[in-house]
Amino acid sequence: MSDIHKILNNLRRQCSRREYCTADVLKKAQKALEGDAQGAQQVVQTLVEEKYVDDGRYAQAYAREKASISGWGRVKIGYMLSGKGIARNIIDQALQEIETDRADARLEKLIQNKYRTLKDDPQWKMKLLRFALGRGYTYGQVSALIDALPVDFSRQ
Repeated sequence: MSDIHKILNNLRRQCSRREYCTADVLKKAQKALEGDAQGAQQVVQTLVEEKYVDDGRYAQAYAREKASISGWGRVKIGYMLSGKGIARNIIDQALQEIETDRADARLEKLIQNKYRTLKDDPQWKMKLLRFALGRGYTYGQVSALIDALPVDFSRQ
């Protein structure tokens, strides 16, 4: 069995266990083939044709996981997916899959938990804003929730 077939079988096994994007599989293939770009591209093309690799499926799984488990907002998820070379239309479709109500509830919980840790800090609003924006939520979402917080909120 040639090197390409061994690497292809290894990548099939890996891709059947979890989702990978095309860029990640291409990196793995190039590393395994010691920099052979043409061979790596051939391996990736085969995996895409056999439906082991699908950027749409990967983007949906990534967005769902990061929104529900990690508490990331749409902005950060979109930015991270574009960094992996996923097409903009695929990213937009994946972001549509995120449940808005759950994401808003998650943001509210994140802000309230962080607010409790900022005991008597005079810059608590700025710190909360920076925290939530860093998590990938929009300024409009964040500022509305921060403005709704009472100044004398019991931070227990």
